[in-house]
Amino acid sequence: MTIYTASTTAPVNIATLKYWGKRDKKLNLPTNSSISVTLAQDDLRTLTSVATSESFSEDQLWLNGKLESLESERTQNCLQDLRDLRSKLELSDKNAIPMSKWKLHIVSENNFPTAAGLASSAAGFAALVAAIAKLYELPESASEISKIARKGSGSACRSLFGGYVAWEMGTKADGSDSKAVEVASREHWPEMKAAILVVSDAKKDTPSTSGMQLTVATSDLFQERIQNVVPKRFEQMKQAIVSRDFPLFAELTMRDSNSFHATCLDSYPPIFYMNDTSRQIVKLCHQINAFFNETVVAYTFDAGPNAVLYYLQHNETKLMAFIYQVFGQNQGWELKFSAQDLSAFKDYFADNIADELAFEIDENLHKNISRVILTQVGPAPQNTEECLIDTTTGNPK
Repeated sequence: MTIYTASTTAPVNIATLKYWGKRDKKLNLPTNSSISVTLAQDDLRTLTSVATSESFSEDQLWLNGKLESLESERTQNCLQDLRDLRSKLELSDKNAIPMSKWKLHIVSENNFPTAAGLASSAAGFAALVAAIAKLYELPESASEISKIARKGSGSACRSLFGGYVAWEMGTKADGSDSKAVEVASREHWPEMKAAILVVSDAKKDTPSTSGMQLTVATSDLFQERIQNVVPKRFEQMKQAIVSRDFPLFAELTMRDSNSFHATCLDSYPPIFYMNDTSRQIVKLCHQINAFFNETVVAYTFDAGPNAVLYYLQHNETKLMAFIYQVFGQNQGWELKFSAQDLSAFKDYFADNIADELAFEIDENLHKNISRVILTQVGPAPQNTEECLIDTTTGNPK
């Protein structure tokens, strides 16, 4: 019994220009284009191993140690598209192994909470599609493969690239022009970093898919957003990234997060993804920028309460002096900073901030945060020798 395997890790991406709303539910075609930053896989990643063999009797998926159903239409669409591409390759090469006709075993693990508003489905479907594309030795480009990942989870298409990524909405009914493309590589603007304040790692109340449907059907603000606001912002944000203009990037990011959540509130009945803690973090970010009379931090919130704070490396001490003062009791700091670094943040706050503060810091805000994840702009999916599948049985190790 010969078992063929491949393994890939894929990243989380956090949108700075949000995707919200579908013009085609089955194909996951969006009502607007979007832009995101791909985050480093040391901190947030899905590892997926896939195996195929003539002896396998059915497709099977194990996620984070549990056997899961593969019956969802989204997943089946992804698998079928990949098999079609492999079949095409086999027709052109008579010596190719007929993998397109064989069943698949898929084993996947996240190193972060699933369905907690941390883009787990994006990393998950990107890893799934990238790993099978590797197993099948498909020659298609990342943009072509991104169209398949898109069918699984819209934002997954952006996780096929590293750095700064645009998902072009496209206009064709079949979705053939709705794909991810690189705006700029990680190396173009490597100073971009992110601090994620995990407000809640519980599953969100309103899943993204049903939330989108409600917004599209009931929000008056939504039409203004997709017709006028986002198209203009899309071009501005691409330019901000290309020119490495952080003040413009930050303002557009914060404005778009606010706009997205405004359409959620304008849905009927309203959708509440942010909570009181989220709103206090928004206020704190504006206070920090005002204190330094400089844009040092940009917040963004996806469909959940967790805050993602973007900043540049050269402003790290300024920002972390504030953030560590508020959230220093939360776990996560020790994974990125030494005791000396953390002491330096405290000293900076004491020497340069404490006496000049014109506002009061809520010392209890940390109680509503479960942990801090410190990360930065990262690469595209990576091939790995680490395999989650026992190559003698085809089952999880």
